[in-house]
Amino acid sequence: MGSDGGWEEEVEKFERSKAGVKGLVDSGITKLPCFFRTPFPVSETNDGSKVQIPVIDLQGVDLGGSRRSEIVDEIRRASENLGFFQIVNHGIPAAAIDDILESTRSFHEQPKEAKMDLYSSDGRRTVRFYTINGRLERSHIAGWRDALSCTFLDGVVDPEVIPPVCRDGIVDYMKHMKDIGEAVSGLLSEALGLRQNTLSQLQCMYSQYLSCLYYPPCPEPDRALGATKHSDPTALTILVQDTTGGLQIHHDERWVDVPPIPGALIANIGDLLQLITNDKFKSVEHRVLARAAGTRLSAACFFYPSGMEISAGEHRPIDELVSDDNPPRYRPVNYIEFVTHFQKHVKTGDSALCNFRV
Repeated sequence: MGSDGGWEEEVEKFERSKAGVKGLVDSGITKLPCFFRTPFPVSETNDGSKVQIPVIDLQGVDLGGSRRSEIVDEIRRASENLGFFQIVNHGIPAAAIDDILESTRSFHEQPKEAKMDLYSSDGRRTVRFYTINGRLERSHIAGWRDALSCTFLDGVVDPEVIPPVCRDGIVDYMKHMKDIGEAVSGLLSEALGLRQNTLSQLQCMYSQYLSCLYYPPCPEPDRALGATKHSDPTALTILVQDTTGGLQIHHDERWVDVPPIPGALIANIGDLLQLITNDKFKSVEHRVLARAAGTRLSAACFFYPSGMEISAGEHRPIDELVSDDNPPRYRPVNYIEFVTHFQKHVKTGDSALCNFRV
């Protein structure tokens, strides 16, 4: 990879350009900058015949009775065993899903000059464009993708701060995300054997962080990752992806494809939900492969605590999920402490959870 000085110089040059990986592709590069290069070639192999990502049909969920019980049981099994499942017949119009993916494309495919003012690695900004999130250390690998992020603390953001080219698509989509987040929160509560409003009362999914992700073609796809392996520090992630593929989860010591289903949503249990469920529900490592041709689009909505819970609350295993035979496996933790630890270690792929076990 060259000397430390050369590595730092490449990172600084890239960040000063404020053009992201899309800018590198547009420049015609044929070799990866060193900070995107994996130490070993990336293996795409997996045995998908042995592990299937559950697809849960929400049709009839509001009718109650045996149909809702079936859906709750499917969500429980998926959350305990894989931490990932796909949702169909979720009620979000196909037009809204198409619009958020097209809004993602529209923002990222603007001329560099139209995006530069938003480029920042500072996670405190409400709306920002970035490739490297925070500080990149010498031992870290950057993901081959660009992101536009919008923070909806307590579900609210001023629409005027969202770039006009994607404003309508994002505002409309987030209205649907708030509704689906509430619905899935209730189903997860029931899947835990608790009251339907349990997770809602904890306010652990009260805020949202939307990341509109753009994965352009990579000149050396076997030596890069679109997104490096990680788990999410939040309670829940709801993601929509286009049909290009590349998303994988790590299960039973191998990487397993999450196949695209047009119009489906992907639900991903986060580290915070694993903590408050005392390991009943599992967060899982996932990654995105780089590709030699074509562009991958996705939009990930991360659900995390309310502003009040962030500033003054503590998160711990839910009382009803703890007993003499199943004592608490985590100490109480403030979300700022939790996510700060995650941000320090995310680029190494290490989960934040192990730091808070008792």
